[in-house]
Amino acid sequence: MKQKHHLLTALLLLLLPIATTLRLPEFQEAPAFRNGVECTNTSIHIAMTLDVTYLRGSIAGVFSIIQHSTCPENTVFHFLTTHRHATALRRTITTTFPYLNFHLHHFDTNLVKHKISASIRRALDQPLNYARIYLADLIPATVHRVIYFDSDVIVVDDVVNLWEINLKSHVLGAPEYCHANFTSYFTSNFWLNPDFSGVFDHRQAKACYFNTGVMVIDMLKWRALKVTENLEKWMEIQKRHRIYELGSLPPFLLVFAGDVEAVEHRWNQHGLGGDNVKGLCRDLHSGPVSLLHWSGKGKPWLRLDSKRACPMDGLWAPYDLLKHGSVISDR
Repeated sequence: MKQKHHLLTALLLLLLPIATTLRLPEFQEAPAFRNGVECTNTSIHIAMTLDVTYLRGSIAGVFSIIQHSTCPENTVFHFLTTHRHATALRRTITTTFPYLNFHLHHFDTNLVKHKISASIRRALDQPLNYARIYLADLIPATVHRVIYFDSDVIVVDDVVNLWEINLKSHVLGAPEYCHANFTSYFTSNFWLNPDFSGVFDHRQAKACYFNTGVMVIDMLKWRALKVTENLEKWMEIQKRHRIYELGSLPPFLLVFAGDVEAVEHRWNQHGLGGDNVKGLCRDLHSGPVSLLHWSGKGKPWLRLDSKRACPMDGLWAPYDLLKHGSVISDR
């Protein structure tokens, strides 16, 4: 009887890796996009997170970037991912984009496990959402500039036009929104403590809101000014005093707001994910469009699948490479 028990245990251990094998959705192979005759050998470095939940959005984002690029072969993608799913995700990227120049960088979630505070949306609390804070540690020191994109963006312009903006003396460039009321981004614990709220009083320029889903970053200045350590410092204060409610955005506002090189608004038509409370659809802001961003609660692939799409979701659909009937399972 004991021998049978041991045999059963051994059989279960052998089957366990099969039972927990990750099965990712299948995507159509993207066409090969080649450089135009005017291209030089200048590389453009783009960083994005890569995970199971937002994989479909990441694939669409990459497809949009290379499709609209004059020099797609010059684009180098840096995917930030966890070790757990790295092999399966690498296989998906390789089969979907056989010609893509990319690197996979493993983000250790233990770096932030004890620094994350619960926010108003569970999606904002995922460790990989904080990987952008550690870009300087994850990406090789030979990369001096990087564009960071969220996984729910579509680029409809040549990304070189964003890459070549002049950051001047700034570490970071992003579209700014100076009409935003900062009061709503921080709690009374923040505003009633002059040691905290005083950070905005000492800025030489007016502190303006910017969305961290689209950032052009000077990695040399980032490292020299120890930006990662400064962001971590605010996360530690948040754990003790609860000074904000929104995920990884507030630390960036505290470190950078008022010290950002303003980029044209066309490069972040954000908020297309809808109203976070009622999930209401949103339209584009006025003006030209170079990048569509489904920030907010609703994601276009989920709304399209559920037959409850917002009007703007139709602009995302042409970049969706998902094969019909393909689903994610972790079994």
